[in-house]
Amino acid sequence: MRAFQAETLESIDSYRSVDLPPPEPGPGEIRVRVAACGVGYVDALVSLGRYQVKPPVPHVPGNEVGGTVEALGPGVSGLAVGDRVMAAVRTGGFAELAVGPAAGALRIPDAMSFAQAAGFRVNYLTALHGLRDRAAVEPGERLLVFGAAGGVGAAAVQVGLALGARVIAAGSSPEKRAFAEGLGARASIDVEPEGWRDRLKTLTDGKGVDVIFDPVCGPLFEAGFRSLAWGGRHLVVGFAGGKGIPALPSNLSIMKGAALVGVDVRQFPLFEPAKAAAELAELLGWVAEGRLTPPVGRTFPLAEAAQALEFALSGAGMGKTVLEIG
Repeated sequence: MRAFQAETLESIDSYRSVDLPPPEPGPGEIRVRVAACGVGYVDALVSLGRYQVKPPVPHVPGNEVGGTVEALGPGVSGLAVGDRVMAAVRTGGFAELAVGPAAGALRIPDAMSFAQAAGFRVNYLTALHGLRDRAAVEPGERLLVFGAAGGVGAAAVQVGLALGARVIAAGSSPEKRAFAEGLGARASIDVEPEGWRDRLKTLTDGKGVDVIFDPVCGPLFEAGFRSLAWGGRHLVVGFAGGKGIPALPSNLSIMKGAALVGVDVRQFPLFEPAKAAAELAELLGWVAEGRLTPPVGRTFPLAEAAQALEFALSGAGMGKTVLEIG
């Protein structure tokens, strides 16, 4: 099978297209013929050894895939060869075949494409877990989403709307803001620091926002927290701003009666597996019902896997970037 692999994590140039033997599923595992693999900012960091969890080498990037079950390992039940699934894989999704735990695979609705499935699990579970479990967002509350055109930001816009929030999308370009408004955001705002708080105040009739969903944590981190209404919640989702981890004067939480809340979708299923599984099933139900239509961002063929990683690192994408394998 063809795969995109590196022996070291020095740079994207370390990766090569290689022929590997098909991986065999072990007990409790399945083998998936990969149709599409999600490519996010974190995937790119992992591929370069810059993430908090470093992979062993040789390394094939990619964790989230959409595809068809090709083989079942011993002891697997509830899935069958030929099932259309989204899966979390352990052998890397930048390959024609990948192996992962059967427990991490879910059948996808007929309404969902493989490309949509490949970018769904992490982004949409992050959005629902963050907004409902961590922020307890209420219908009618004002929700500001930073990076609203990115994969997880777009998911937060859509999930926020499904939960009844009034969404304001923050984006770095008119195209990104228009993309987020196309998903249903009722308003949008730029990210130019000069005068930003005043512009946000105008959008909220001087009331500020109740919840901030922040996968960027960039130059507007403190300005965003200062713009919270009384009792507001600022969700720290990630650091796609790429310029270090910002600090916040702790007295601001007292002045605002506000909370800075962490959202870690990697640990959520480890500590609360039943709840995480139920939320994923709920989200897929929304897709099946037509309440949720995940946007697919730019797509790349397997032959352009290096460009896909570079694009994910650039922050230029709108929606989830996808590598199309088959």
